[in-house]
Amino acid sequence: MAAKLAGGGKGRYDLGANSEINVTPFVDVLLVLLIIFMVAIPMATVSIKVDLPPATPPPPNVKPKKPVFVSIKTDGNLYIADKITTLDTLVADISTEMKNNDPLVVDPSQERVMIRADADVPYDRFMTVINTFQTAGFYMVGLINEDIS
Repeated sequence: MAAKLAGGGKGRYDLGANSEINVTPFVDVLLVLLIIFMVAIPMATVSIKVDLPPATPPPPNVKPKKPVFVSIKTDGNLYIADKITTLDTLVADISTEMKNNDPLVVDPSQERVMIRADADVPYDRFMTVINTFQTAGFYMVGLINEDIS
């Protein structure tokens, strides 16, 4: 922080242009922000007691059920585990495939269904398949995408 008090011969009262940065307002603003954060941070770290359930590990010998995959190709064909199907028989074929995979399945609409589609499948075709599942009561639907990383 400096000031030019004497001119360079231009005149007695001419101070000239000061091209140095005045950092005093900058330091004042930083100090005010520092005080605000010092006051605000302890209030933000106040802990709220939440009664969480204890973490329980999954049973050691139980494997999750394998989901049934529905594939939508660009040409409009639907596949359930490498078997071709149509939109009209999609729900019945899904139920049959789930019962073939696990004979203990009582309600196929409570099982997971995974949908994957080609990148060029029209959106309305994709949504028609999802709406068909929703109408039939299949709400546990997952979407498969390609990892591009």
